[in-house]
Amino acid sequence: MRSSVEVFDIRTRRNRVVWQTEELFEAPNWSPDGRYLMLNSEGSIYRLSPDGDGEPELVDTGFARQCNNDHGISPDGALIAVSDKVEFGKSAIYVLSAEGGVPRLVTKNLPSYWHGWSPDGKTFAYCCIRDQVFDIYTIGIEGGEETRLTFGEGRNDGPDYSPDGKWIYFNSSRTGLMQIWRVPAEGGPAERITNSNYGDWFPHPSPRGDKIVFVSYDADVFDHPRDRNVRVRLMDMDGGNVETLFDLFGGQGTMNSPNWAPDGDEFAYVRYFPVASAA
Repeated sequence: MRSSVEVFDIRTRRNRVVWQTEELFEAPNWSPDGRYLMLNSEGSIYRLSPDGDGEPELVDTGFARQCNNDHGISPDGALIAVSDKVEFGKSAIYVLSAEGGVPRLVTKNLPSYWHGWSPDGKTFAYCCIRDQVFDIYTIGIEGGEETRLTFGEGRNDGPDYSPDGKWIYFNSSRTGLMQIWRVPAEGGPAERITNSNYGDWFPHPSPRGDKIVFVSYDADVFDHPRDRNVRVRLMDMDGGNVETLFDLFGGQGTMNSPNWAPDGDEFAYVRYFPVASAA
Protein backbone atom coordinates (compact mmCIF):
# COMPACT_ATOMS: atom_id res chain seq x y z
CA MET A 1 0.00 0.00 0.00
CA ARG A 2 0.95 3.65 -0.53
CA SER A 3 -2.07 5.60 0.77
CA SER A 4 -4.56 4.75 3.50
CA VAL A 5 -7.60 7.03 3.69
CA GLU A 6 -8.81 6.94 7.28
CA VAL A 7 -11.28 8.55 9.69
CA PHE A 8 -10.73 9.37 13.36
CA ASP A 9 -13.63 9.68 15.82
CA ILE A 10 -12.82 12.19 18.56
CA ARG A 11 -15.53 10.74 20.85
CA THR A 12 -14.39 7.12 20.84
CA ARG A 13 -10.73 7.96 20.07
CA ARG A 14 -10.69 5.25 17.43
CA ASN A 15 -9.77 5.34 13.78
CA ARG A 16 -11.08 3.29 10.88
CA VAL A 17 -9.70 2.61 7.43
CA VAL A 18 -11.94 3.84 4.61
CA TRP A 19 -9.90 2.74 1.61
CA GLN A 20 -6.34 1.83 0.71
CA THR A 21 -4.45 1.97 -2.56
CA GLU A 22 -1.02 1.66 -4.10
CA GLU A 23 -1.52 5.13 -5.62
CA LEU A 24 -0.80 8.48 -3.98
CA PHE A 25 -4.02 10.17 -2.77
CA GLU A 26 -4.12 13.36 -0.73
CA ALA A 27 -6.09 15.83 1.39
CA PRO A 28 -9.61 14.48 2.01
CA ASN A 29 -12.40 17.05 2.29
CA TRP A 30 -15.75 15.93 3.72
CA SER A 31 -18.89 17.02 1.86
CA PRO A 32 -21.38 19.14 3.86
CA ASP A 33 -24.07 16.47 3.47
CA GLY A 34 -21.66 13.80 4.73
CA ARG A 35 -22.04 11.65 1.62
CA TYR A 36 -18.52 11.71 0.21
CA LEU A 37 -14.88 12.59 0.69
CA MET A 38 -13.09 14.57 -2.02
CA LEU A 39 -9.39 13.88 -2.66
CA ASN A 40 -6.75 14.55 -5.31
CA SER A 41 -4.42 12.10 -7.01
CA GLU A 42 -1.99 12.68 -9.88
CA GLY A 43 -3.62 16.02 -10.71
CA SER A 44 -7.22 14.75 -10.74
CA ILE A 45 -10.05 15.13 -8.23
CA TYR A 46 -12.04 12.16 -6.93
CA ARG A 47 -15.05 11.43 -4.74
CA LEU A 48 -14.96 8.52 -2.29
CA SER A 49 -17.60 7.17 0.09
CA PRO A 50 -16.59 7.75 3.74
CA ASP A 51 -18.15 4.37 4.51
CA GLY A 52 -15.62 2.56 2.34
CA ASP A 53 -18.20 1.53 -0.25
CA GLY A 54 -16.73 1.18 -3.74
CA GLU A 55 -13.83 2.82 -5.53
CA PRO A 56 -13.09 6.54 -6.01
CA GLU A 57 -15.14 8.30 -8.70
CA LEU A 58 -13.36 10.75 -11.00
CA VAL A 59 -14.74 14.32 -10.99
CA ASP A 60 -14.78 16.08 -14.36
CA THR A 61 -12.65 19.20 -13.81
CA GLY A 62 -12.37 20.13 -17.49
CA PHE A 63 -8.94 21.39 -18.46
CA ALA A 64 -7.83 21.47 -14.81
CA ARG A 65 -5.87 18.22 -14.69
CA GLN A 66 -2.91 19.34 -12.57
CA CYS A 67 -4.82 19.96 -9.35
CA ASN A 68 -2.83 19.99 -6.12
CA ASN A 69 -4.02 19.20 -2.60
CA ASP A 70 -5.50 22.67 -1.96
CA HIS A 71 -9.18 22.09 -2.70
CA GLY A 72 -12.54 22.18 -0.94
CA ILE A 73 -16.32 21.98 -1.12
CA SER A 74 -18.61 24.99 -0.62
CA PRO A 75 -20.79 25.08 2.53
CA ASP A 76 -23.91 24.38 0.47
CA GLY A 77 -22.22 21.55 -1.41
CA ALA A 78 -22.91 23.11 -4.82
CA LEU A 79 -19.38 24.16 -5.79
CA ILE A 80 -15.83 23.01 -5.41
CA ALA A 81 -12.66 25.06 -5.40
CA VAL A 82 -9.46 23.66 -6.90
CA SER A 83 -5.91 24.91 -7.29
CA ASP A 84 -4.49 23.98 -10.69
CA LYS A 85 -1.52 25.01 -12.84
CA VAL A 86 -2.47 23.85 -16.36
CA GLU A 87 -3.49 27.25 -17.70
CA PHE A 88 -0.63 29.41 -16.42
CA GLY A 89 2.09 27.01 -15.27
CA LYS A 90 1.52 28.24 -11.68
CA SER A 91 -1.16 27.34 -9.15
CA ALA A 92 -4.38 29.28 -9.81
CA ILE A 93 -7.72 29.07 -8.00
CA TYR A 94 -10.85 28.00 -9.85
CA VAL A 95 -14.44 27.19 -8.95
CA LEU A 96 -16.72 24.72 -10.70
CA SER A 97 -19.84 22.71 -10.07
CA ALA A 98 -19.44 19.98 -7.46
CA GLU A 99 -20.85 17.61 -10.07
CA GLY A 100 -18.04 18.57 -12.44
CA GLY A 101 -17.81 21.05 -15.27
CA VAL A 102 -15.85 23.98 -16.65
CA PRO A 103 -13.52 25.69 -14.14
CA ARG A 104 -13.88 29.47 -13.69
CA LEU A 105 -10.79 31.46 -12.71
CA VAL A 106 -11.17 33.48 -9.49
CA THR A 107 -7.93 35.50 -9.36
CA LYS A 108 -5.31 36.20 -12.01
CA ASN A 109 -2.69 36.93 -9.35
CA LEU A 110 -0.36 33.93 -9.19
CA PRO A 111 0.61 31.65 -7.64
CA SER A 112 -2.43 31.20 -5.37
CA TYR A 113 -3.36 28.18 -3.28
CA TRP A 114 -6.94 27.77 -2.06
CA HIS A 115 -7.47 26.79 1.59
CA GLY A 116 -10.86 27.70 3.05
CA TRP A 117 -14.46 28.74 2.35
CA SER A 118 -16.15 31.38 4.50
CA PRO A 119 -19.23 29.94 6.27
CA ASP A 120 -21.56 31.92 4.01
CA GLY A 121 -19.85 30.54 0.90
CA LYS A 122 -19.12 33.99 -0.52
CA THR A 123 -15.39 34.31 0.16
CA PHE A 124 -12.17 32.29 -0.03
CA ALA A 125 -9.16 32.32 2.25
CA TYR A 126 -5.96 31.35 0.51
CA CYS A 127 -2.21 31.70 0.64
CA CYS A 128 -0.15 33.10 -2.18
CA ILE A 129 3.21 34.50 -3.16
CA ARG A 130 3.30 38.18 -4.08
CA ASP A 131 6.68 39.87 -4.65
CA GLN A 132 8.43 36.82 -3.15
CA VAL A 133 6.38 37.09 0.07
CA PHE A 134 4.11 34.25 1.28
CA ASP A 135 0.95 35.70 2.84
CA ILE A 136 -2.74 35.13 3.61
CA TYR A 137 -5.44 36.79 1.51
CA THR A 138 -9.19 36.61 0.98
CA ILE A 139 -11.27 37.24 -2.15
CA GLY A 140 -14.91 36.97 -3.17
CA ILE A 141 -15.69 33.83 -5.13
CA GLU A 142 -16.68 35.98 -8.12
CA GLY A 143 -13.20 37.52 -8.18
CA GLY A 144 -12.27 41.17 -7.78
CA GLU A 145 -9.72 42.72 -5.44
CA GLU A 146 -7.70 40.67 -2.99
CA THR A 147 -7.77 41.56 0.71
CA ARG A 148 -4.41 41.06 2.40
CA LEU A 149 -4.46 39.83 6.01
CA THR A 150 -0.78 39.20 6.76
CA PHE A 151 2.18 41.33 5.78
CA GLY A 152 5.35 39.33 5.35
CA GLU A 153 5.90 38.35 8.98
CA GLY A 154 7.69 35.13 8.02
CA ARG A 155 5.88 32.57 5.89
CA ASN A 156 2.09 32.52 6.35
CA ASP A 157 0.18 29.50 5.09
CA GLY A 158 -2.77 27.13 5.53
CA PRO A 159 -5.70 29.49 6.31
CA ASP A 160 -9.09 28.13 7.34
CA TYR A 161 -12.18 29.92 8.70
CA SER A 162 -13.75 29.46 12.11
CA PRO A 163 -17.39 28.29 11.72
CA ASP A 164 -18.72 31.66 12.91
CA GLY A 165 -16.69 33.42 10.20
CA LYS A 166 -14.97 35.76 12.65
CA TRP A 167 -11.46 34.29 12.52
CA ILE A 168 -9.08 32.83 10.02
CA TYR A 169 -6.66 30.35 11.54
CA PHE A 170 -3.33 29.82 9.81
CA ASN A 171 0.26 28.76 10.42
CA SER A 172 3.16 31.19 10.45
CA SER A 173 6.94 31.08 10.90
CA ARG A 174 7.09 34.67 12.19
CA THR A 175 8.50 33.53 15.56
CA GLY A 176 10.83 30.86 14.15
CA LEU A 177 9.09 27.48 14.18
CA MET A 178 5.79 27.21 12.34
CA GLN A 179 3.03 27.86 14.89
CA ILE A 180 -0.73 28.29 14.71
CA TRP A 181 -2.08 31.85 14.66
CA ARG A 182 -5.39 33.50 13.91
CA VAL A 183 -6.37 36.84 12.43
CA PRO A 184 -9.79 38.55 12.28
CA ALA A 185 -11.44 37.70 8.96
CA GLU A 186 -12.07 41.41 8.39
CA GLY A 187 -8.42 42.24 9.11
CA GLY A 188 -6.49 43.23 12.20
CA PRO A 189 -3.67 42.07 14.48
CA ALA A 190 -2.79 38.37 14.46
CA GLU A 191 -2.98 36.36 17.67
CA ARG A 192 -0.69 33.44 18.47
CA ILE A 193 -2.49 30.20 19.35
CA THR A 194 0.20 27.53 19.82
CA ASN A 195 3.51 27.82 21.61
CA SER A 196 5.04 24.41 21.03
CA ASN A 197 8.34 22.73 20.28
CA TYR A 198 6.96 21.37 17.00
CA GLY A 199 6.37 22.80 13.57
CA ASP A 200 2.56 23.18 13.55
CA TRP A 201 0.70 23.19 10.22
CA PHE A 202 -2.78 23.25 8.67
CA PRO A 203 -5.22 24.16 11.46
CA HIS A 204 -8.80 23.10 10.75
CA PRO A 205 -11.56 24.35 13.08
CA SER A 206 -14.37 21.93 13.85
CA PRO A 207 -17.87 22.75 12.51
CA ARG A 208 -18.93 22.95 16.16
CA GLY A 209 -16.48 25.75 16.83
CA ASP A 210 -14.94 24.02 19.82
CA LYS A 211 -11.82 22.24 18.55
CA ILE A 212 -9.02 22.55 16.01
CA VAL A 213 -7.15 19.64 14.47
CA PHE A 214 -3.67 20.16 13.01
CA VAL A 215 -0.45 18.40 12.05
CA SER A 216 2.86 18.80 13.89
CA TYR A 217 6.32 18.05 12.51
CA ASP A 218 9.53 17.59 14.45
CA ALA A 219 11.23 20.93 15.06
CA ASP A 220 14.10 20.20 12.67
CA VAL A 221 11.81 19.61 9.66
CA PHE A 222 11.66 22.50 7.21
CA ASP A 223 8.43 23.24 5.31
CA HIS A 224 5.76 20.48 5.17
CA PRO A 225 7.27 17.52 3.30
CA ARG A 226 5.66 14.17 2.62
CA ASP A 227 6.78 10.89 4.17
CA ARG A 228 7.73 12.05 7.63
CA ASN A 229 6.84 10.89 11.09
CA VAL A 230 4.31 13.46 12.29
CA ARG A 231 1.61 13.73 14.90
CA VAL A 232 -2.03 14.76 14.60
CA ARG A 233 -3.03 17.06 17.45
CA LEU A 234 -6.24 18.55 18.81
CA MET A 235 -6.81 21.72 20.83
CA ASP A 236 -9.46 24.20 21.91
CA MET A 237 -10.12 27.21 19.70
CA ASP A 238 -7.97 29.42 21.96
CA GLY A 239 -5.07 26.95 21.99
CA GLY A 240 -5.91 25.34 25.32
CA ASN A 241 -5.95 21.62 26.11
CA VAL A 242 -3.52 20.61 23.37
CA GLU A 243 -3.23 16.85 23.01
CA THR A 244 -1.65 14.42 20.59
CA LEU A 245 -4.28 12.09 19.17
CA PHE A 246 -1.91 9.79 17.30
CA ASP A 247 1.37 9.58 15.41
CA LEU A 248 1.58 8.54 11.78
CA PHE A 249 3.81 8.45 8.72
CA GLY A 250 2.55 11.31 6.58
CA GLY A 251 2.78 15.09 6.46
CA GLN A 252 2.19 16.67 3.06
CA GLY A 253 -1.14 15.31 1.84
CA THR A 254 -2.31 14.04 5.24
CA MET A 255 -4.79 16.89 5.75
CA ASN A 256 -3.81 20.04 3.89
CA SER A 257 -7.44 21.11 3.40
CA PRO A 258 -10.62 21.25 5.56
CA ASN A 259 -11.36 17.68 6.64
CA TRP A 260 -14.04 17.56 9.35
CA ALA A 261 -17.27 15.59 9.08
CA PRO A 262 -20.27 17.96 9.13
CA ASP A 263 -21.28 16.87 12.66
CA GLY A 264 -17.81 17.62 14.06
CA ASP A 265 -17.39 14.14 15.56
CA GLU A 266 -14.90 12.84 13.00
CA PHE A 267 -12.21 14.01 10.64
CA ALA A 268 -10.58 12.38 7.61
CA TYR A 269 -6.89 12.12 6.84
CA VAL A 270 -4.40 10.08 4.80
CA ARG A 271 -1.73 7.86 6.28
CA TYR A 272 1.16 6.93 3.99
CA PHE A 273 3.40 3.92 3.64
CA PRO A 274 7.05 4.27 2.60
CA VAL A 275 7.72 4.30 -1.13
CA ALA A 276 10.03 1.30 -0.81
CA SER A 277 7.14 -0.85 0.40
CA ALA A 278 4.58 0.47 -2.09
CA ALA A 279 5.45 -2.17 -4.71
